[in-house]
Amino acid sequence: MSKSIYITSAEAYCGKSLIALGITEHILKKTRRVSVFRPIITSDSKAKRDKNIDLLLTQFNLDQDYQETYAFRTREAQELISRGGTSRLLDKIIRMYKALEEKSDFIICEGTDFISESSNFEFGLNVEIARNLGSPVLIVGRADLDRSEEEVINPIQIAMESFVDNDCQVVGAILNKAKAEQAESLYKSMEQDLVIKDLFLSVIPQNEVLKSPTVKEVVDYLNAEVLYGEDQLKNSVFGYSIAAMKLENYLTKISDNCLIITPGDRGEIILGTLQAHRSVNYPRISAIVLTTGLKPEASILKLLDGLPPRVPILSVRSNTYETATKLSQIHSHITPENGKKITESLRFFETHIDAEKIVERFSKVKVRGMTPRMFQYNLTQKAKRHKKRIVLAEGEDDRILKATEILAEENAVTITLLGNKDKIIQKIAKQGLHIDISKISILDPRLSEQFEAYATGFYELRKHKGVNMDMARDVMSDVSYFGTMMVYQGDVDGMVSGAVHTTQHTIRPALQFVKTKPGFSVVSSVFFMCLDDRVLVYGDCAINPNPNAQQLAEIATSSAETAVAFGIEPKIAMLSYSSGESGKGADVEKVREATHIVRASNPDLKIEGPIQYDAAVDSEVGLKKMPGSEVAGQASVLIFPDLNTGNNTYKAIQRETGAIAIGPVLQGLNRPVNDLSRGCTVADIVNTVIITAIQAQNETSLA
Repeated sequence: MSKSIYITSAEAYCGKSLIALGITEHILKKTRRVSVFRPIITSDSKAKRDKNIDLLLTQFNLDQDYQETYAFRTREAQELISRGGTSRLLDKIIRMYKALEEKSDFIICEGTDFISESSNFEFGLNVEIARNLGSPVLIVGRADLDRSEEEVINPIQIAMESFVDNDCQVVGAILNKAKAEQAESLYKSMEQDLVIKDLFLSVIPQNEVLKSPTVKEVVDYLNAEVLYGEDQLKNSVFGYSIAAMKLENYLTKISDNCLIITPGDRGEIILGTLQAHRSVNYPRISAIVLTTGLKPEASILKLLDGLPPRVPILSVRSNTYETATKLSQIHSHITPENGKKITESLRFFETHIDAEKIVERFSKVKVRGMTPRMFQYNLTQKAKRHKKRIVLAEGEDDRILKATEILAEENAVTITLLGNKDKIIQKIAKQGLHIDISKISILDPRLSEQFEAYATGFYELRKHKGVNMDMARDVMSDVSYFGTMMVYQGDVDGMVSGAVHTTQHTIRPALQFVKTKPGFSVVSSVFFMCLDDRVLVYGDCAINPNPNAQQLAEIATSSAETAVAFGIEPKIAMLSYSSGESGKGADVEKVREATHIVRASNPDLKIEGPIQYDAAVDSEVGLKKMPGSEVAGQASVLIFPDLNTGNNTYKAIQRETGAIAIGPVLQGLNRPVNDLSRGCTVADIVNTVIITAIQAQNETSLA
C-alpha cells in the first residue's frame, strides 16, 4: 500500500493547490500524521516561503517544520544538475523524503510549478523524482485557455506517457478550470483518449472566486502604493476595465467586481465610479488603479477622505497600457490568509471530486521494487545505523581517495587507508579533495605498530605450508595481505581491494586464513543488478567456473541470505535452458538436483528450478510456462548454472540496459572481504564499501 501521492501539473497554472487542499483534508480524517513535501520549490528568495507549502501547513496546522518541506529551490536544482550533480540532488530528495516517512502515515508530495524558463528541465525531473520516491502519480491539467478539446487533453497525455514509460504508477488525471458547458464532453474525451484505462478521472469547472486574484495580489504584483482601502484588499477581482472615455459613456462598461484602470489625474472617473459602486443601479467594483504616477488633486483627495467605506485605490508608476498588459498576466493563488478562497476550494473539491474513491485508488497501489537510487540510499542508511571499520587496501589510488571523500561526508563507515601517508596526503591536496584527515586512519604496513604481530600471526597460520618469518614479513608488506590480516585480527570489520590488484590477489589471502563459514565449501559472489524499477541478485558471476550441484545449492543459499541482509525478499530462480520438466541432459539435471538440495535443507525458501530467464522475470511468460509457481515471473535472486553464463549475462544486461551492477559481493567467508574491478568507478567503490559494512553488521565472530 502506498503511503504517499505525487500531485504534478501537466503545464503551468493548473491549480493543483485546490487538489492538494482537498486530498489533505480527506487524509486528515483518517490520520493526523500527515506531512507535506515539495522536492523543488519555485521561490529563489530564502526570505520568501513557498505559497503551496505555507497554505497546507497553516490551514491544517501540520506538525512539521518548514525546512522539512522542501529540498531545493529551482535555481539551486538547475545549478547542481548543470554541474553533473543529478545524483546528489536525488540523494538529498530521497533522504528528506525518507526522514518524513519515518514520522508520517501519509505524505502529500507536490511537483514543480512549470513557471520557470526551463519547464522541460522540470518535466523530466518530476518524472525522475516520482519514480525514485515510488509515489503514485496524480496528473492535473487545465482547460481554461482558448483551445480545442484535443489541445486541452494533449499535455495530460504527454505527461502520462512519460511517467508510464519511466515505470511510474499513474492513478488518475484531473482536468481543472473547465467551462461548465464543456465539462461532460471533456470527461468523455479523457476516458477515450488517455493512454491508460481504468484511471480515476475528473473534470472540475471554472470557479469565479478561485480564478480571480485578490486586490492584495494585484498590489504585490504591480508593486503598487495603497492610497485608500487597505482593509478591503481581500476583494476579488473578476476582470479589468480601462476608463479612457467620458464618465457618462464609461459607466455602462462597469462589470461586477471589476478593477478600474485610469490615469491618476482623472478625478471625475474616480469620483464617478465610486458613486456607481455605492449605487444599487450599478455593479460593485473591486478597486481602482491610478496609473502614470499621478495622484488626484488635493481637493479630490479631501473628498475621498470623507467617503467611507473605501474602495481600494492604488497608485502605480507605469502608464495605463503597461499596467493593463501586466494585469492580463497575473495569476491568482490560494493563500493562507484568504479564508474565503480556502473555504470555496474545499467546498468545490468536495462537490466535484469523489475523494474517497481517489484515496482508495492510490491506497491500493502496491509498492513496486525499489529504484537503484532508493536501493543505494537504503544501503547507506543501513550502514549508518551501526558504523563499521573498513580498510581500503589501495589507499594511494585516485579513485579510492575520491570515494573516501564521499564516504567521509556520508559518515556511514570509518575508513582506514593503506599506503604511504605522505603520498596520500599530497594526492588529497593535489586533487582538491575535502577529507578531514583526523577522521580517517592512514597506515603504511611496514611502518605499522602491528606489522610484526601480523607477520607472526601469518607465520603461525601458514608454517605448515613451509612459510618462515622472513617470508611472512614479505607477505605482510603486501597491502592485500596486511588488510586481510586486519580483518582476521578484528582490527577492522571488512576490507575492499581490487582497484589496482587482480581478483585472485584480493581473494587469495582471505581463502588462506579468513576461510569459509561453517557448512560452506565454496566462496561465491553476487552482483546487485539495479534495474530501473527493481533490484535483482545475480549469482555466481565472478568466482566459480563450473560448480557442481552441491556447490550450486550453496551459492543459492548464500545468495538468498545476502538478499535478506540487504532488504530483498528472496525468490530464487535456478536458471537453465529449459523450464520445469521439459529439458533433459547433464546441465539441466545439475540445476534440478541443486534445487532439490536447497528445498530439502531450507524448506521455507521460495525456489524454482530449472527455469528459463524469461519465465523467471516476466510475469506473463512465467504464468504460461510454470503456472502456480511462487517464483516464476517474480524472481529476485537468479542463480546461473556456470560462470560463463552468469558473467556474460550480467555484462550484457549492464551494457544494453544501463543497469547499475554493484559487485562482485563475496559471500561464504567468515569475515567480509570484497573485490573491485580494476576498471571500477568512484561510485562502484562507494557502493562496495557500504555493502562490505552491511555484511560486517551481519557477520558473527570468527570461530
